[in-house]
Amino acid sequence: MLLFLKLINNLHILSYMKLSTSKFSLKVIVSGLSLLLLGFSIVAFEEPKISLDGYKIEEGFDLQIIAAEPNLKAPVSMDFDNKGRMWVVEMINYMPNLEGIGEEEPTGRISILEDLDHDGTIDHRKTFLDKLVLPRALAHVYGGLLYVDGPKLYFVEIKNDKPGKKTLVDPLYADGGNVEHSSNGLMMNIDNWIYNSNWNFRYRLKNGVWLKEPTSNRGQWGITKDNFGRLYYNNNSTNLQADFVLPNKVTRNRFYKPSVAENKKIASDLVYPISKADVNRGYQKGVLNEEGYLVSVTAACGPLVYRGGAFPAGYKQNAFVCVPEANLIKRNILNFGKTQTVAIQAEVGREFLASTDEGFRPVNLFTGPDGAMYVVDMHRGIIQHKAYISQFLAEKLALKQMDTLQNAGRILKITSKEIKGFQIPDFSKASSKELVGYLSHPNGWLRDRSQQLLIQKKDLSVVKDLIALSKTNSETGNGLHALFVLEGLNALNFNIISDIITNSTQPETIAHALGLAERFAIAANVPKMKTICDNLLARNDEVVDLYIPLSLQNWLKISEKTFMPILAKIDQKYIDQKIYQEAIVSNLEGKEEKYLSTMNPSKNLKNFLTTAIDNHKKNEMNSIYVKVKKDTDNRTKGLMLFRSICATCHGADGKGIQDLAPPLKGSEYIDGSIHRLAAIILHGISGPISVGGKQYLLNNDMPGMINNTSVSDEDIADIIRFTQNAYAKEGKNITASEVKKLRAQKPEGSGIFSEKQLLETEFER
Repeated sequence: MLLFLKLINNLHILSYMKLSTSKFSLKVIVSGLSLLLLGFSIVAFEEPKISLDGYKIEEGFDLQIIAAEPNLKAPVSMDFDNKGRMWVVEMINYMPNLEGIGEEEPTGRISILEDLDHDGTIDHRKTFLDKLVLPRALAHVYGGLLYVDGPKLYFVEIKNDKPGKKTLVDPLYADGGNVEHSSNGLMMNIDNWIYNSNWNFRYRLKNGVWLKEPTSNRGQWGITKDNFGRLYYNNNSTNLQADFVLPNKVTRNRFYKPSVAENKKIASDLVYPISKADVNRGYQKGVLNEEGYLVSVTAACGPLVYRGGAFPAGYKQNAFVCVPEANLIKRNILNFGKTQTVAIQAEVGREFLASTDEGFRPVNLFTGPDGAMYVVDMHRGIIQHKAYISQFLAEKLALKQMDTLQNAGRILKITSKEIKGFQIPDFSKASSKELVGYLSHPNGWLRDRSQQLLIQKKDLSVVKDLIALSKTNSETGNGLHALFVLEGLNALNFNIISDIITNSTQPETIAHALGLAERFAIAANVPKMKTICDNLLARNDEVVDLYIPLSLQNWLKISEKTFMPILAKIDQKYIDQKIYQEAIVSNLEGKEEKYLSTMNPSKNLKNFLTTAIDNHKKNEMNSIYVKVKKDTDNRTKGLMLFRSICATCHGADGKGIQDLAPPLKGSEYIDGSIHRLAAIILHGISGPISVGGKQYLLNNDMPGMINNTSVSDEDIADIIRFTQNAYAKEGKNITASEVKKLRAQKPEGSGIFSEKQLLETEFER
């Protein structure tokens, strides 16, 4: 058997590694040979032996590297299949150098990692898909794989670990913007919908058809959920954000955008690193403390609400967050209120995991089928995209040669010293009865996957068991899983749902069931639904009372007379809690004026209703209902324009080209007046010109953009914003209106500035 052990040719990577050789067991060799004979492309390699000196994890936990370079490169996400194997997305060409040149090359891949000798460390890799452009997410769903390639979202069937039939799910999934601002996440929620980070659509495969529906835009990189099905996310400068209600509940009124119930910051952004950080705005006051340590997050990502069941009780549903710029992982303790969630730092002054290894770049976290936490460590020097990387940071990285730390990557595993992890079942062989049993398992990953497999099996023989389980009360949401298996099997009817609502003692189950009951909103069911609402209101449960108005939209269409008074009772009952008024208005689209004139709404509700009415008159919808394509951010647009217009002469790296154009870095025309710089781009310049004390004669004049109708004032402003960020000592901003004013300041003569004219002209601001 041929074993492939790739050589490491980067000396900087070697400084991060302490590899030692080990022999493969006969079992591994035989297994690998068998796979080769079956025609698989499989790479066997020596298990990583890398020092974890400098990694400090919270007491009571073990940290282990289970996969590493050179056989794993730039991992950014992962998932487990039904056999418990890891499937990893490798974004190999992300920022291959400080200039980001060559990033669009199709070098990305999705690999299957296996531990064939069952010693806890990965020893084999198979490439499932390759030649991908900046892949960033994947999910095992519907018996196949959902994944991203460039801007497109695909679903591919899996045949003996090889790709089968491929379906284009969304051609615009990650279109526009750079990879840091592109859609990702792909997380199946308990409601059987797939949610994303940084994208205002959700997906579902139903009866052989892919559905795509608007949803709230959430976060930047990574998404997670709690046992109830509420969503959590973040952005680079925010540790943790949350929705206080279930997804797609408060966005049903197209002319009202919620501000109370969704997208709420719930935690402090302070960090406590043990390594000094090189960050993009490190020169700005307050970003670093006096000793050079990061004060608050600047690249937070990859959150995880831990639902694994194999950590001590105090860690149940804690929210962990990656902070790659400071080489650490935060732990936030979630405190669940009736109508909101708050998070506190688990231990002030100390993080859950922190390292002095500057190459440690955790970007995503996942719970495994064994209950362990898995850390996706991109392990590289550059984690800032070219469109946003400042000259300050670029110089810092170059000085430390961090830009040479490429083609590395690791998967770390975190386990409790007190609690043994779970045995990983082979779900590919599990019966329906066994899967129903797993819906009550302590490990959320096993519950989630069992739910989806039961739906795929379409076995109606377990319906009675599922109905019984749906009425149980459990903090892990066992009843919710059973309820949504029934939903996925199309096995629900109004009698079943009303029985669940009546007999369940768990508010979370009732909340979900109320939403499902809307599907059966017909005139014949109105009396029974009215009785259900009255009985629920009598319970005086704040959670249930919140989800009653969130679930009445379809019933209101049938009988305003019956259900508007119920909304009025809730409005008055919680008159000072705006989340209830937001819940009411979110389900009253088209009926706001009727409610306003007949139901005597509270002040808060009156304001919300008036806002919705005004928006309707102006036809101003919540942006999720009109935005079908992601906009390219200004900085990335500026980079793209610079590369297509300016780089021909100045070089893609801005270092200039002999006899064509001078360098931009260190140029007084970049560091000086921003209006003078705009005038150069608009009107052009003829040589000679002095830059950085050196005279450049130039073979040709630099043409101006003033007569190029395809380049707008905003485009020129974007180009300038990019150059200011990339090459200026201190970045300055300019607006499109300022650029427009400069169009009139044409130089005399040829209409192209000479250096003398530039220096003598006072430009209008």
